[in-house]
Amino acid sequence: MSACGALVASLTTGCWAEPSAMPAVRDFLIAWQVGNYPAAAKKTIGADRDKVTDALGQVRAQLDAASLRLALGVPGQDSKFKAIEKNDDEADAHFSVKVDLGENGQPWTYKGRMHLRRVGGKWKVVWDPSIINPLLKPGQRLAVLTEVPKRAPIKDGQGRSMLQKVGAYEIGVIPGRLADQQRTLDELAKQTKIDGGRRLDAERLLGRVRSAPPQRFLPLLTLQYSTHAALIQQLSHIDGIRLNGIHVPIAPAYAPELIGSLGPATADRLQQVGAPYQPGDTIGVSGVQRLQQRRLAGTPTVRVVVQDPAGTNTQELRSWEGQAPQEVRTTLDPSWQHRADAALSGLSAPASMVALRPSTGEVLAVANRGTSGRNLAFEGRYPPGMTFGIVSAEALFSHAGMNQSTPTTCPGKVTIGGQTFTNKARPGGGFGNHFAAGCATTLAQLGGKLDAQTLIAEAGRLGVGKNWGLSVPAFTGSVPTPANDGEKAALMAGQGKVQMSPLGMALVAAAAQVGTWKAPYVLKGVTNAAEVPPAQNLQPESISSLKKLLNRAAATGFAQPARISGDVVGVAALPTYTSGGQTKTISWFVGSKGDLAFAIAIEDRVSAARIAAKFLRAPAPARTGGR
Repeated sequence: MSACGALVASLTTGCWAEPSAMPAVRDFLIAWQVGNYPAAAKKTIGADRDKVTDALGQVRAQLDAASLRLALGVPGQDSKFKAIEKNDDEADAHFSVKVDLGENGQPWTYKGRMHLRRVGGKWKVVWDPSIINPLLKPGQRLAVLTEVPKRAPIKDGQGRSMLQKVGAYEIGVIPGRLADQQRTLDELAKQTKIDGGRRLDAERLLGRVRSAPPQRFLPLLTLQYSTHAALIQQLSHIDGIRLNGIHVPIAPAYAPELIGSLGPATADRLQQVGAPYQPGDTIGVSGVQRLQQRRLAGTPTVRVVVQDPAGTNTQELRSWEGQAPQEVRTTLDPSWQHRADAALSGLSAPASMVALRPSTGEVLAVANRGTSGRNLAFEGRYPPGMTFGIVSAEALFSHAGMNQSTPTTCPGKVTIGGQTFTNKARPGGGFGNHFAAGCATTLAQLGGKLDAQTLIAEAGRLGVGKNWGLSVPAFTGSVPTPANDGEKAALMAGQGKVQMSPLGMALVAAAAQVGTWKAPYVLKGVTNAAEVPPAQNLQPESISSLKKLLNRAAATGFAQPARISGDVVGVAALPTYTSGGQTKTISWFVGSKGDLAFAIAIEDRVSAARIAAKFLRAPAPARTGGR
């Protein structure tokens, strides 16, 4: 393209073949581009200047354009091409238009043309709507149609939707019937405080309304009636707001802390999900719904059209095809999930539970109760106490030549490196007996048989503190390297700075059951395989000793109430910790039964082993497949 095809802002009079007509073209395009519409209208003839001013000024609004750039000439033409063609007192000017539609799609570029006439020795632009777009005729306008595809479902491991239909309202407007668009949308944004005060962006809503077909109902947000009844009633009183009652599958049938919820695209949420979503769109705001927003929602199809005064589309000018939504399938088994929810149902304190399949790593159930919407089953950070003894025991079996029959002691009190450990004293016997009895002093003393690096390395082999490559947030555990013998003794007993989540402990139990630690997964087909750590095989002698250890703990120790059958193994614990100046207790059960491993954490002094028995009493469901 020649120099005469540069952006209007850089135009000069010296490079044009027809300088007499060029100033009028230049001034018109510059004034239009910078938004000085009255100045542009002064360069025209053939129509009332106020109408020209309005027509030019509405282009950006009708397209909800982030920017509009104009350039004389047509990109890609050779040097012989004339941007302005003159014939006596008549002339035609060729120019290009580039519209940035922002969230509505990619930039739209097209060729424009205007006719000029010399009147009284001065060149004037002969006004016609086709200057805005060659296909635009008198009385017509531009509009942007956004076609949002139906959101794909989230399914369980058996291929059934995990969402249930609930009553909701679409809150919207008919743009052409609003007496004062700005006032209506300002009031809507002002009153719409959602989830801690998040609001809609009034200015962006206004742009969306102005670019929409004027005679069609435009939904601006969807609110679930059960959670936003008062707000819906309040919004119904805003002048111009219309309500459309619907039933839509937007509420999780179970595991809501994992699956997440849907809600309006407030200003801060739009910053998270980005284009092409717009203010008021229904988007994922938590859990899998948010993490997999683009996959589940797809992207809308955007069309720029010409409309007649009745709102009928007469011509499509440009379209951007969206991406089709794709379902997300979880590994959750509804039968095990129901059992997990039922097991926690009678508890008054916050509680969480994870169940998974040791042979594959697939998560079968994620239950939370009283956690205020937090997925503590995956993200909880609790001192594990004696349940962490599974990790310590594995290290002792692998590197200290011990087994579950190795003689140990269980004093009522022991001080190591300045830290004191206490429990009920037990007579002498084997390590298995003292482990089953919950002897923290036993594990604390055995820390002398391992160096700190070996202990940390073995914890890492069991996934503690590692990146699991999981497609949802999870706490993988924290085991800081001990600075002295006292901290190492605390680590051995699952105390001090050691923290674990129920998911992390369930994985430890799974490794003890099958002899291999495998990374967990809860979503199928969305995880990057390169991010998933390889399986870690335990030493055969360690596997045998761990199974005997956990079998004895379930048969004779604190975990005994969970022993509903001979194949149930595991360990229970009641570690205490200080939080916010208060001493708290966590009740744990960590164990397995066949190809099922699970962990329960309850923020109260109760028998987690009894909750485990409640969970296990029902018959095991049929296998539902692997990754």
